[in-house]
Amino acid sequence: MAESNFVDYVKIYCRSGKGGRGSTHMRREKYIPNGGPDGGDGGRGGHIILRGNRNYWTLLHLRYDRHALAGHGESGSKNRSFGKDGEDKIIEVPCGTVVYNAETGEYICDVTEHGQEVVLLKGGRGGLGNWHFKTATRQAPRFAQPGEPMQEMTVIMELKLLADVGLVGFPNAGKSTLLASVSAAKPKIANYPFTTLEPNLGIVSYRDSKSFVMADIPGIIEGASAGKGLGLRFLRHIERNSLLLFMVPADSDDIRKEYEILLNELSTFNPEMLDKQRVLAITKSDMLDQELMDEIEPTLPANVPHVFISSITGMGLSVLKDILWEELNKDSNKIEAIVHRPKDVSKLQQELKDMGEDEDLSYESVEDDEDVEDLEDFEYEEEDWEDDKQ
Repeated sequence: MAESNFVDYVKIYCRSGKGGRGSTHMRREKYIPNGGPDGGDGGRGGHIILRGNRNYWTLLHLRYDRHALAGHGESGSKNRSFGKDGEDKIIEVPCGTVVYNAETGEYICDVTEHGQEVVLLKGGRGGLGNWHFKTATRQAPRFAQPGEPMQEMTVIMELKLLADVGLVGFPNAGKSTLLASVSAAKPKIANYPFTTLEPNLGIVSYRDSKSFVMADIPGIIEGASAGKGLGLRFLRHIERNSLLLFMVPADSDDIRKEYEILLNELSTFNPEMLDKQRVLAITKSDMLDQELMDEIEPTLPANVPHVFISSITGMGLSVLKDILWEELNKDSNKIEAIVHRPKDVSKLQQELKDMGEDEDLSYESVEDDEDVEDLEDFEYEEEDWEDDKQ
């Protein structure tokens, strides 16, 4: 997996900018002996902003840019001149990216739409200049506010693919073959387990120029929710799918039992997956005759639509598309917002190690000497950032 360009899990260090300090300048001009205070305000520190971008489909670009640093605000100057605001750091992420705190495992935000912007860390507000503090009894204040400090955080970014239909099945169940048959995707196909090592997306054409997106993930085995096989790493990619297509080969010893094992792994990983619409496809059915199909049909789950298909011969594929399109457009199948659960801190370090993201990303910033001096301790009031001076 280290050689793959598909990266769906990264850890990066983020740091917003600190606010510039206010100026303590006194106005000194010819023929104006008592000019009074005219120190300007400091500039705002830069924000760390996440922006959804549909042109990205992986987090590969962040694997080699592990430090996201916003610019610091500049200090105010004379003549009530405001300091320059720090430059915002915008991080482009693919739609479907979920962000967690790498130390506590707490869920932070979710970016699902193109152009959506989320302020991950706010920059510090700039300090007020000394001209704000002049009064009738204090006409020459020689102090100003220091800027607010920066914020820093190490975050984990997970990509959860956005697709309409997710393929769920054991290795060699025919998932990649189906995706290649009904779309233009070219997944790797071979006759050994775990041929698929990364998710694949395909656009399935339907009647009247309609289409839907199908996602193929690596095969799930019993115990995948506990970390066996590749299932644990890729199960999150079907959390966003509005419909799950379970695929069980026709030559299985017990089709219903295999379906229940897959369903149990999904419910163990995330119980909310049981609320999704499900369709069962019995693959490799070209080896069955009508008599065998009639014998198998009564053993299948009664509350789940099913269809016998063969991706090689094309048997049942048009019927499968009809069923998927009908299920996708049901009112009861409207996907709702996902409730992201915090990560278990006790397992987080092992998860980071498994993903190769356990390196220390700490960053030491060099402070300017002029910013070390605190001219006056000041308690900022909590107020809406949108109403603040930019």
